[in-house]
Amino acid sequence: MVRIAHFSDLHYGPKNLIEADRCFGAAIDMAMASGVQAAVLSGDSTDHALDLHSPAAERLVAQVRRLADHCPVLMLQGTFSHEPPGTLSIFKSLGGRYPVHVVDQIGQVALMPNGCWQVSSSWRFDVLPDGLMALFSCVPTVNKAAVAATVGAGAAAEAVGEHLAVLLAGFAESHRRAQTLAVPSIGVSHGTVFGCMSEHGVPMAGFDHEFTTGALFAAEAQAFMLGHIHRHQAWDCEARHGQQRIAYAGSIGRFHYGEDGDKGWLLWEVDTSSAVCTLQPTPARRTVDIVFDGKPDLDTLRDAVAQQDVAGAFVRVRWTVADEDRHEVNRQAIQEALGAAAEVKLEGRIVPVVRTRAAGISQLDSLEQKVTAWAQATGVQHAGLLRCLGELVCSQPDEIAGRILEAKCLSCGDGGIKGV
Repeated sequence: MVRIAHFSDLHYGPKNLIEADRCFGAAIDMAMASGVQAAVLSGDSTDHALDLHSPAAERLVAQVRRLADHCPVLMLQGTFSHEPPGTLSIFKSLGGRYPVHVVDQIGQVALMPNGCWQVSSSWRFDVLPDGLMALFSCVPTVNKAAVAATVGAGAAAEAVGEHLAVLLAGFAESHRRAQTLAVPSIGVSHGTVFGCMSEHGVPMAGFDHEFTTGALFAAEAQAFMLGHIHRHQAWDCEARHGQQRIAYAGSIGRFHYGEDGDKGWLLWEVDTSSAVCTLQPTPARRTVDIVFDGKPDLDTLRDAVAQQDVAGAFVRVRWTVADEDRHEVNRQAIQEALGAAAEVKLEGRIVPVVRTRAAGISQLDSLEQKVTAWAQATGVQHAGLLRCLGELVCSQPDEIAGRILEAKCLSCGDGGIKGV
C-alpha cells in the first residue's frame, strides 16, 4: 500500500495569496504528520501567470520546496488560463531532498523505492521499470484549441472526450501488468467529469466536458486523482480486479462566496485491490451570505448577525430594489452592523423602471388614437390630454398663451397678473 497526499487548485496569486498560503501550509503540515510517501498536485497551482519576484510565486515555491523535503512531488499542468505553459518549469529545479516532477504532456511515471521518478519515453511504458512502488498515468490539461484546429471548432468538444476515452482505455494494459506485480496504479488528470457538481452546487452536464466516469474507470487504475472542480466528490466502482475510486480533492481554500462543502486535501491509501481517500479539512475562511428580496432591513440584519457568528467571517449582503428606491439603501449602516466581519461585500441588484408601451400603438393612424391607447395601457385619464392635444392642433401658440394668461388673471380676482 502507498500513502499519497493529493492537493489541487491552490490558485496562488495576489488576490488569493493569504487564503491559499494559509490552507496549503496547514495541509503540508498534516500530510507530513500523516507520513505520506508521495504528493500529487493535480493542476491550477497558480491563479494566473506569476512573475518570479512576486510574493505569490515566492510563497508557492517555498511551500513546494518544504513538501519536496519530505517526499517526492508530482505537479500536473492545469488550465492554461491559470497556468500558462512553462509556468511550472521552475519547480523542476527546486533542489529539495526529493525531486519534483512536472507533468506537461501525456505519459506515465513510476515512483521508485529511492524516491525518484522514472518517466516513460512515450505515452506509456513498454516495459514497467523493475522494483517500482507505484505507477502513475498522467493526463494534463488538453489544448482544445489544437484539437479545434485539427477537427474543426464545432467538433472539438466531442472529439476531446472521444480521444481521451481511447487514451484512458489504452492505459488499462499497463495497469493490469502493474497489478500482477503487486504495484498500485494511479491516474492523475485535470478536467471536468460529466455530471459532477460545481462548488456552487450546479451539475456540470454538457458535451464539452473531458471525461465520463465510465471512461475513467475503463483505465482500470485503482485510484484516479482529479483537479479543476473546486468541490470534493468521489465515485466508486467494484470491478473484477478490485475496487476503484475517482475523486476530486477540491480547492485547497475557499476562494469565492457561495462555495458549498469543506475545503481540504485528500489522504489516499492505495493498493492493488482498493483505493480509499479521506478529506482532510484545511482552515479555509468562513463565508456568510445574507440575502434580502427587497430593500435591506437593518433590524432583520441585526437579528441575523445575532443568530450567527460573523466575527472574522467574510460576509456578502445581497438585495434587490427598484431603481427609484436605490438611494434608500444605507450602505454605511450595513457596514457598521457587520463591523466584526473580516470583509463585507455589498451586492445590490437594481431593477430598472420599465416603460409601458401599448401593444400595436405604432400601427394606429392618428396621434389622438395613439394617446388614447397609451392612456388605457397606463391607466391614465385621457380626456384632459385629448382636449389639450386638440388645442395644440387647432390653435396658434400665441392664442393658447393668451387664453392661459386670461385664465390666470381671472383667478387672481383683480383684473391683473398677481405678483407683477
